[in-house]
Amino acid sequence: MAHLKVVDTERCVGCQLCMFACQRRMGMGGIAEAAISVRSRGGLSRGLTVVVCRACKEPPCAAVCPVDALKVRKGGGVILLPDRCIGCGHCKEACPLGAIFWNETTNKPVICIHCGYCVQYCPHHVLAFVKEDTEE
Repeated sequence: MAHLKVVDTERCVGCQLCMFACQRRMGMGGIAEAAISVRSRGGLSRGLTVVVCRACKEPPCAAVCPVDALKVRKGGGVILLPDRCIGCGHCKEACPLGAIFWNETTNKPVICIHCGYCVQYCPHHVLAFVKEDTEE
């Protein structure tokens, strides 16, 4: 199983191409509902950070979902089952990285599915799509 990895945030220039790619993969324009975000660490001199699901092995977001709408993904992270989701927001609150974003229209979370689509659009190789080591 493969997952998205942030390789080096020092290379990030804030172009947001990863965000546009994510949104486009979902068939929409803009960046409002992207499952990845590029944010300032507090001014230009402090740099940028890339916020995206880091594929937790035991995701706290899934643990707090009262309706089991987040299925633990093989290799880490979760898959949203939107028909089960009641929009309570507990998953968003439980994510220690702030990597669960919110779709205000559907009142449901926006969570990275680790498809790797955004990687090919990052001109500075900040992101990588890596194979999961199956040996544990």
